[in-house]
Amino acid sequence: MARIAGVDLPKDKRIEVALTYVYGIGPTLAKQIIEKTNIDPDIRVNALSDTQVHSINSLIADEYKVEGPLRTEVMMNVKRLMDIGCYRGLRHRRGLPVRGQNTKNNARTRKGKKRAAQIRRK
Repeated sequence: MARIAGVDLPKDKRIEVALTYVYGIGPTLAKQIIEKTNIDPDIRVNALSDTQVHSINSLIADEYKVEGPLRTEVMMNVKRLMDIGCYRGLRHRRGLPVRGQNTKNNARTRKGKKRAAQIRRK
């Protein structure tokens, strides 16, 4: 099992797909990394040699921000929006959709599970 950027990659997947398990690496970036390191994209993770794993690790460490530092940067960006009190920051704080989506019927992912309306009697 290869360990890249602190993540154990699944050993039975192609390296091109397995790299996307690292936070901050998508399909496009995975292809670029494979091209730069001259590795066959169809090779499986368990067939990688130690030198290939090391070359991928060193390339990611030198050129890209992934995992912990990237998560920290994203959290700090959201925190900055909340601190300055802008509209997007308020939406983050209230747990509502940030990018202008309709909230009357949808937005269950952001709003959470439906709560039943309480009936008030006199």
